[in-house]
Amino acid sequence: MEQNTFKRTHRLGLTGVNKAKSFGGYTLICPLTSSTAHLVDIDGKEVHSWKLPGRIGRHARILPNGNLAVNTLPPNHKAPFMFFNKYGGGVMSELDPAGKVVRQHIDPLGHHDHREDSAKVQGGVPGTEAEGGITYADTINELDAEGKLVWQWKVSERLPRDEFPLQPHYTREHYPLINSVYPLKDGNILASMRSVSSVIIIEKSTGNIIWRLGPDTLAQQHCANELENGNILIFDNGAFRTGESIQFTRAIEVDRKTREIVWQYRDRGQMIHFFTPFMGSAQRLSNGNTLLCESAFGRVFEVTKEGEVVFEFINPCFSEYEDEGTKKLFPGESNALFRAYRYSAEEIPWLSRGRSWWPWG
Repeated sequence: MEQNTFKRTHRLGLTGVNKAKSFGGYTLICPLTSSTAHLVDIDGKEVHSWKLPGRIGRHARILPNGNLAVNTLPPNHKAPFMFFNKYGGGVMSELDPAGKVVRQHIDPLGHHDHREDSAKVQGGVPGTEAEGGITYADTINELDAEGKLVWQWKVSERLPRDEFPLQPHYTREHYPLINSVYPLKDGNILASMRSVSSVIIIEKSTGNIIWRLGPDTLAQQHCANELENGNILIFDNGAFRTGESIQFTRAIEVDRKTREIVWQYRDRGQMIHFFTPFMGSAQRLSNGNTLLCESAFGRVFEVTKEGEVVFEFINPCFSEYEDEGTKKLFPGESNALFRAYRYSAEEIPWLSRGRSWWPWG
């Protein structure tokens, strides 16, 4: 009998599609336990894959030139603290369609390149600093094509700890867990900070924080990104939601000027049917639909503006983490994804439509 509860109780692969209402195109997924990226068509069939330089660190994207940008773990990586085994990266590569590395930058700590004085960090679970009483603070680095540092923003220098305390559920080894960085059309930087449940805009010319949205609206969010109309789209996880007695995930569109929610998606039935306590993504498609990734369960689905589900796909690739550090944190098989992205055929002009291997068919 199948011992993995999710595999035993769920259909895998494509569970349904309404092609008349769907954006169509191709979905890019990267199972977190593997070293392969998969491109899947609207019928749930794999049409291309990339063998990556190592186990996926987080996710991959297709660049405007058609190449794949991906972050993977360094060989024999050493985690500065236990949970870094789960979300660390460090090898940032650009691969051509054949999988050849055409550009690469290596930083073993990924975006963790600065140590914080832990006494200054407020909140969190007492006594949970990393070895030596250290709290690792995030730094945002911008590199040019040659890997040269051209801009930097350090949490340890620019983020007021009293205004952004760790929420009480989080360990003090890492602050404030920046999980997305997005360059805005006006040249400034949008950043999501999970463990303080805040999204901020950093003025690039000064390093000042000029906009913020906090835990009165957000709960351990991910994937803050800018829409064409200037609004901010956020995947709001909701593991510990202020003022709510149940857990649920939602995607929200926030008016940048008023900070009001002008659109959101929550499950139409029981709200807990759409819930991932960590990871996740929201992508607004050009037809107005939104692609969502319910990461912990490998579920990718597309909803209309009215909230109708018109595409659903469950990642069928289950496996265990190979490295002992991550396996200790997350034992057993997983089909988790960090993010998923949808692309039109015009964005992938090199694509061959020949079918390749896929686990269920």
